[in-house]
Amino acid sequence: MFALADCNNFFVSCERVFHPELNGRPVIVLSNNDGCAVSRSNEAKALGIKMGDPYFKVRGIIEKYRVAVFSSNFALYGDMSARVQQVLRQFAPAVEQYSIDEAFLDLRGMQLQDPDSYAKHISAECRRLTAIPVSVGIAPTKTLAKIASKLCKQYPKLNGGCYMYRPADIEKVLRRFPVSDVWGIGRRSARKLEAMQVRTAWDYRQLPEASVRKLFALPGWRTWMELRGVPSIEFENLLEPRQSICVSRSFAKEITDCGQLCEQVANFAESAACKLRKQHSLALEMSAFAFTNRFKENAPQTFGSHLCVFPDGTSDHRAIVSAAVAATRELFRKGYAYKKAGVVISKLVPEEGHSASLFADAGISERDAHLSQSIDEITRNFGPGAVLFGIQGDGRIKMSREHQSPHYTTRWDDIPKVSVK
Repeated sequence: MFALADCNNFFVSCERVFHPELNGRPVIVLSNNDGCAVSRSNEAKALGIKMGDPYFKVRGIIEKYRVAVFSSNFALYGDMSARVQQVLRQFAPAVEQYSIDEAFLDLRGMQLQDPDSYAKHISAECRRLTAIPVSVGIAPTKTLAKIASKLCKQYPKLNGGCYMYRPADIEKVLRRFPVSDVWGIGRRSARKLEAMQVRTAWDYRQLPEASVRKLFALPGWRTWMELRGVPSIEFENLLEPRQSICVSRSFAKEITDCGQLCEQVANFAESAACKLRKQHSLALEMSAFAFTNRFKENAPQTFGSHLCVFPDGTSDHRAIVSAAVAATRELFRKGYAYKKAGVVISKLVPEEGHSASLFADAGISERDAHLSQSIDEITRNFGPGAVLFGIQGDGRIKMSREHQSPHYTTRWDDIPKVSVK
């Protein structure tokens, strides 16, 4: 058996932990730069606010129904996610974190007398220890476990846990479950299935195996097998290193000055370098890009990108930041107002065992490695932004976060204060 633990409306739930007066009231969390809704409470969903709705389009609903609005606070959400993961590790020998708000639990080999009660117990403990509501589904495959966890959200009477294993029950659920909502069915596959009159998960399960393999290749076949109760998607309890790293943002205000754009891209590059070093990889390529606001139809539009190559591979902060700044100066065009920019580090190789070219200066490479290690150690001890390159300015990425809550669990000055009289 496998379990899937899914935090309900996770970003909203994180905010409600520190604002319990918002329980029962519509709440939304906005994306970077307060652009659009990325998390909604059930009450907000009932008002018609959809995922991805632009903030300015739903402002009337917000004002009419007193919807509480928060800017994204990823430091808080990341810390709360780690707390939930810590609780989940108590209940299974292996846990695979699938996303910031989801994790699979490997229950194979465990002697569970009552899996349904076990699922409900996991949910209750997460709520007791973190105050985050979590839906836990248990089933014979990972795909069916995800469907079971969604049932918990639809039916509060399940008390946060659902054990789905009897063939008759699985058939009943799959006959009503939209195929487009099945884990592993992407938008293109969903459109193809719609044209074939395949509308539910049960319809997909009933397709001939040969047709599934021909039309949807190996990933689609694995999903088909999982819906039939045969585990076909491996359990990954170790995170695989990323094959590329992208750091990008939209700006609160459009940038027309090359120096300001370089400053922002330098901060993106430094953040990407930190992620690269954290997974012990080296980059062979990096590209910087920037473009104007495509929603301003009367404004001049441009998109620019520039590729940098590191023949020997690098994870050195200075090399990556310098290359990103040089690329930005190359792509910048005067007279345009840039709305978004970013860097993409690609062609990643493992740091261990990588051989530099015959002409690489070993002394310089060793010196750069020591410098980057020192920067990492200072950052660990004193926090992000403790060491900056001059081109980074104050190290802040210019974004609009008018409704951001305090960093309750990650910043000393923001720890909630309780007074007892």
